[in-house]
Amino acid sequence: MTEVTLTKAGAASGARKWQQLLLGLICMGAISSPQYVWTLFTRPLMDKLHVPLAEIQLTFSLLIVLQTFFSPFQGKLIDRYGPRRLIAIGTLVAGFSWVLAAFSDSIMSLWICYGILGGLGTGIVYVGVVGLMVRWFPEKRGFAAGMVAAGYGMGAVLTTFPISHSLQTSGLETTLWQFGLLLAVIGFIASQGLRVPTTPAATPTPADRATTGHQFKPAEMLRQPLFWLMFLMMTMMSTSGLMVTSQMAIFAQDFGMTSITLFGMAALPLALSIDRVMNGLTRPVCGFISDKIGRENMMFIAFGLEGCAMALWLMCRSDPLLFVLLSGVVFFGWGEIFSLFPATLTDTFGTQHATSNYGWLYISQGIGSVLGGPLAALLYQHTQGWGVVFGSAITLDILSALLALLLLKPLRQKFIRQQS
Repeated sequence: MTEVTLTKAGAASGARKWQQLLLGLICMGAISSPQYVWTLFTRPLMDKLHVPLAEIQLTFSLLIVLQTFFSPFQGKLIDRYGPRRLIAIGTLVAGFSWVLAAFSDSIMSLWICYGILGGLGTGIVYVGVVGLMVRWFPEKRGFAAGMVAAGYGMGAVLTTFPISHSLQTSGLETTLWQFGLLLAVIGFIASQGLRVPTTPAATPTPADRATTGHQFKPAEMLRQPLFWLMFLMMTMMSTSGLMVTSQMAIFAQDFGMTSITLFGMAALPLALSIDRVMNGLTRPVCGFISDKIGRENMMFIAFGLEGCAMALWLMCRSDPLLFVLLSGVVFFGWGEIFSLFPATLTDTFGTQHATSNYGWLYISQGIGSVLGGPLAALLYQHTQGWGVVFGSAITLDILSALLALLLLKPLRQKFIRQQS
């Protein structure tokens, strides 16, 4: 009788964690549009507010900075008050940032509404959902973190064309408040089903990928050199990927790809479409593989793949077909950082404070966002070519791959043995 009861309880727990994953995906999709469809709003906002592009683009910079640099504080709030309540607030803040932005009549109000409020709202949802999923899936942390990260990376695919059509037919203000309200409602409803796991998972976590002893608080984790090694590696990978991906339209023009068609489509839009899919696909795929072969081994493969693909991309820049295909490989080798690093962090420092801990690591993405684009533009301006830009990004990729295998792996194994 007891065995039957335990079996039923385990099955119910297994079904519930997949339900949690689905709800997390919906929440992530609901807050992805502020970042990924921003480019559709730039020209209408310039026309409405009568300000130059540089001032408009500062809105996007504020969004990214607020989304990442406040994540430790947001993660602490989530761990203290629970994910359901805080993620619900985040979805509402993100959605209503668009509603308020629709009525902005100055660049300052746009910065506050779309940039600051939008960044705070999307940041708390992103950190909260990732931190929750790695607790629900102790045996598949890489896959779970990758799935919800993919939901954020690809969620805007569902809204891009409707928003583009609405801008043409209904105008900027109507599009912003209608879609903002819609996304807020969807995200809020999904967040109401989120729960923290109350019982241990039926499948034990492999000993080489989890601590069995101390559950590290953020203050304790920040005193560990191992954390700062992960932070350095994620910053390097974020910077290297954004050095190239953020400048893609510019160097595609320099390589002569903007006037070329491939399979009846313009080469650049085709490459960008493939890149978005590959950037989302790599997160659960590489996360799933890392659950099988180990985090550092997967890092070595993925980071090295991106570096090699970038080198081939530069060498084959005159071939339209290879330009398109290799761009997809580059994005595939970059996007997995959003599944591998949170899973590795939780494996190492425990699940109890996973959300707060990941909030600190997620700052590295903000640093990469600040450094990547401007650094690439500065190098291009001074060298009048893309060789140094690509060379710098490739160096960061290969160095990160070597650090994963030769330094992070042995240090983390030793650390876990000491904590067991």
